[in-house]
Amino acid sequence: MKGVFRLAAVVVGFAFSTTIATAQEAMIPASTNVLAQIDSMAAAEFAKDKAGSLTVGVIMATDRFWTKSYGVTGIGPASAPADRKTVYRIGSITKQFTALMLLQLVQQGKVRLSDPVEKYLPEIDRIQGQIPFAAPITLVQLATHTAGLSREPDDAKQFTSGPVAYWRDDLLRALGKTRYIHSPGSQYSYSNIGYAILGAALARAAGQDYIGYVEEHIFQPLGMKDTAFELNEEMRSRLATGFDIEEGQLDSTTSQRELRGRGYKVPNGGIYSTMDDLAAFVSFELGNGPEAVLQKEALDENFNRLIASNPNLTGGYGIGFETFRRGDLQGFGHSGQVAGYESAAYFNRKSQTAVIMLRSASGGSYRGTSLCISILQALDEDRPPQVGSVSAPSQQVAQRRQVLLAGAGVDRYHTLIAPDEAAVE
Repeated sequence: MKGVFRLAAVVVGFAFSTTIATAQEAMIPASTNVLAQIDSMAAAEFAKDKAGSLTVGVIMATDRFWTKSYGVTGIGPASAPADRKTVYRIGSITKQFTALMLLQLVQQGKVRLSDPVEKYLPEIDRIQGQIPFAAPITLVQLATHTAGLSREPDDAKQFTSGPVAYWRDDLLRALGKTRYIHSPGSQYSYSNIGYAILGAALARAAGQDYIGYVEEHIFQPLGMKDTAFELNEEMRSRLATGFDIEEGQLDSTTSQRELRGRGYKVPNGGIYSTMDDLAAFVSFELGNGPEAVLQKEALDENFNRLIASNPNLTGGYGIGFETFRRGDLQGFGHSGQVAGYESAAYFNRKSQTAVIMLRSASGGSYRGTSLCISILQALDEDRPPQVGSVSAPSQQVAQRRQVLLAGAGVDRYHTLIAPDEAAVE
């Protein structure tokens, strides 16, 4: 299903159009042609495998929102068509929420970016292979994947199957199997366990459980009622079954097993969400508030703070976000992949456009990151001259939260610093 609506209404519920061509669309700063192009691109990419479901959406510099879903949410005749309220796992997009927790605690004066992690989590001295005379790793190094840690602990399966409630216990056990592979601060090296360590350290600094903190200080003020680390019964009824594609065959075994828990993989990839809720989060990242989550000045500063870059300067990583450049287009965001699910959310703060993609399949011929970036590029090319980069003031958020969702793209895009794997959870 598809439609165009006001983003503010997305958060509280609303009736929506079932066609692209509506009277409302005349108010959207995107032509009917580009929306039809996006629809065609997304449908073509989904058709490569026709597995599970795909939901795409687009945000633009007004309070309008377009979204469409393809495929079904499960197996057999009881399966329903996917829609904007279908629940997916978002994988490494979770890292953006953990990074936002860091920025909030900095704003509150509870931590500094340069604080050594051992100040809050002395258990990190269990990590193996410490570099002689190296300075202690810092919070900002964990947040930017420059702490020099391995991607996962050795024998990771020992620590990645426990229930969500015991994720921190699994993490502390995994520290003894985690290794330094570079001197801290010397280079970029994507680390999932590094983000789990960051979440545990921040929870200690906040004096509050990590999950409870994120729910109270991020999900709730953004109105993300269908976003959680554990499924309630109502969300479970809307969860899309996740499929792994191997040599053309579909398998849901691993994705179903991981619903029972993923051990320490919570602050780095544990969130479930919907298109509507991620639209609210991306609108916030575009600078549309509310400032109760983070002051606009602090948010703007963060997107000006690029820590690591690849050698040809076409991509990089900041505190919780990837960045890329394709021609004149500069984008931010994150993608993710876990068993049975893929996700991506990329945005252009200058043009106030964004693309979100949620898929209940992993692998195969589909290229979700390429799709999103190609759509963002199409939106940028279609943007009218009068659309500026000035964000709505926070007091006008209820009237002017921006978002328009979409999907498209065919050519393969190699992701940022670590091609094709940087954002894989």
